[in-house]
Amino acid sequence: MVRPGRLASFLLVAPLLLLLVASFAVPVARMLWTAVADPELSDALPDTAAGLRAWNGDGLPPDRVFESLARELAAALEERRIGLVAQRLNFEQPGLRALLLRTARAGASLAAAPREGLLALDPRWGDPATWSLLRGASGPVTPLYLLRAVDLRVGAGGIVAVPADEAIFVTLFLRTLWISVIVTLACIVLAYPVAATLAALPERLGAAGLLLVLVPFWTSLLVRTTAWFVLLQREGPLNAAALALGLVEHPLQLIGTRFALLVAMVHVLLPFAILPAYAVMKRLDPALLRAAASLGAPPWQRFLRVHLPLSLPGVASGGAMVFLLSVGFYITPALVGRPRDQMVASLIAFFMNQTVNWGMAAALSLMLLLMAGAAIIAVRSVLPAFQAGR
Repeated sequence: MVRPGRLASFLLVAPLLLLLVASFAVPVARMLWTAVADPELSDALPDTAAGLRAWNGDGLPPDRVFESLARELAAALEERRIGLVAQRLNFEQPGLRALLLRTARAGASLAAAPREGLLALDPRWGDPATWSLLRGASGPVTPLYLLRAVDLRVGAGGIVAVPADEAIFVTLFLRTLWISVIVTLACIVLAYPVAATLAALPERLGAAGLLLVLVPFWTSLLVRTTAWFVLLQREGPLNAAALALGLVEHPLQLIGTRFALLVAMVHVLLPFAILPAYAVMKRLDPALLRAAASLGAPPWQRFLRVHLPLSLPGVASGGAMVFLLSVGFYITPALVGRPRDQMVASLIAFFMNQTVNWGMAAALSLMLLLMAGAAIIAVRSVLPAFQAGR
């Protein structure tokens, strides 16, 4: 029997659990399914998909598959349902969209002898590779998007690498990881002395300093990024000041560089590193440092052996927040970075808004989530050993 106290506690946290499920668990589960779902061909050409799944894959499929393909393509074109399946197949092999549309338009002429008509219409219908590709897209799931997200594909001999001129995703993930790590380390290095100073200040001065840290939260991310776009222009204030001081002879190209991207991201994310570190440092007992001093420890030993290990949970929490936010940055790289500085989020937006390829967008999102999770787990596994070593 459930105790009244436990029931009351559960009812108090139930809204939070529902919010967590609705805002995190359900979207993640939907993303996982979208990354492997393959419904386009089955929805638009159900009889053809069923026939292809029953086919053993040797040679060409039986006549009934040719007949159902010709009939259902013509119907899908008339009912305007052919777009998604054409887009899906064209993503896997360019040129198939034109082939499907051409075949659908010739539907009436193929009704009498579908097999002979398709073979005469285009030689690709006589190629077993074309039918094998359709068979692989007959659903209900596919590894296509997850493999493409790491520059792999299913070939004749199994899983193989995509051609070098198409291998862009691994490079993009490594670039995203590298930029995120640099931004995280920079934020930690800059945030630690700020948090330590705020924690050591008297109450009134500390509150004023904390207010200055919180001010950026009241400003839109787009406004802060646009401000850096203005500051770093060739005719902007930074170049004007450098020219006036004689530091440079000509305006520097700052906007559209990796430097501009890193500076803007650090500025935006720095408060997320300061606040957790400050919260932990504010709770540290000053008596511990005084005890270390009374035992003869110099200032550097008091910092390394007492203050730093005790403050590491706050530093790690702030670093984790900065890293998780930076791997998903989209606006800042788009405004102040160059095309070669774009991160995974920009490609996810491209697949969602430009090509409307939800499977590829979901696969990239899943890989990004796994990369961020692996990095956080690695840090959490190293942190206790580091604290114990101190």
